[in-house]
Amino acid sequence: MSFKTNTYVILSVITPCLLAPLQSAVAQQAYPARPIRVIVPYTPGGITDVVTRIFAQEVSKAVNQNVLVDNRPGANSILGVDLASKATPDGYTLASVIAAHAANQTLYPKLPYDSIKSFAPVSLLVTAPLILIATNNLAAKDAKELVALAKTRPGTIAFGSSGIGAAAHLTTELLMLTTGIKLNHVPYKGTAPATQALAGGEIQILMDTPSSMMPHVKAGRIKALGMASDKRIASAPDIPTLIETGVNVTGGTWVGWLAPAGTPKTAVDKLSGELQTAGKRQDIRDRLTQMGIDPVAGTPAHFEQFLRDEVAKWGKVIKQAGVKIEQ
Repeated sequence: MSFKTNTYVILSVITPCLLAPLQSAVAQQAYPARPIRVIVPYTPGGITDVVTRIFAQEVSKAVNQNVLVDNRPGANSILGVDLASKATPDGYTLASVIAAHAANQTLYPKLPYDSIKSFAPVSLLVTAPLILIATNNLAAKDAKELVALAKTRPGTIAFGSSGIGAAAHLTTELLMLTTGIKLNHVPYKGTAPATQALAGGEIQILMDTPSSMMPHVKAGRIKALGMASDKRIASAPDIPTLIETGVNVTGGTWVGWLAPAGTPKTAVDKLSGELQTAGKRQDIRDRLTQMGIDPVAGTPAHFEQFLRDEVAKWGKVIKQAGVKIEQ
């Protein structure tokens, strides 16, 4: 074999080995090379949509690409999340989910995806406690008095929710399991109609996020009975926690980003890093805190464990309370 031939053979073997790391590095540097879509499985204006748009804007500026928010509501978030689960796992389609995503794993026996296995966690963005509110004419000034009243009138006090399986619904179910009271559940298609029903006296109590409820409390249309958190929140320091009033219940919702399972780790880590950076900025933190929302953007591993814990927690409540949903 000639020297020329030997040289060709050697180069043909070595060149791919040398090029592979270079090509991999270029691919990593290139992401994202086009706009990213974040599917919000709810209508515009709610906590999922608001938080997603805040973080999407910051990520867009950081990576110099548009991060587009695509609202795809329906079926307690299942329609939009299913769409994301079946997207090409390349880092360009994500889903923004809340506590209902964890509850759906138990609530829907024929869920078209697995709430954990079908996704690659990117980052938990925020958490938000729920606030227990009531009509002004309800004869209870806090959660302890509500429990006492409910025990004298089992099944006659109606509570609303933004839908079966929502954090507001399941936290109230947890309240009933913990205290032994019986309330009558009236589900609505969203927070807005549930709030209207409360103000109109169709229901007597409701749990939802402070960002949705506090404007009505401050306007005097409804009253607050307590915060379902382990400590008082900065945006409503005068409202005690349920625990402070003698009712040992906490509950809330959260917002996090998921990518389809199989998405490259480089893309997941890039997005997670940018989200964590945004979550540490003081102006972003102040903006969220004023809405009663806690910024907690963290690693993919942290979000995965958090999601597993949420699936287990709400699955237990759903089974113990016998929550069923029409399919």
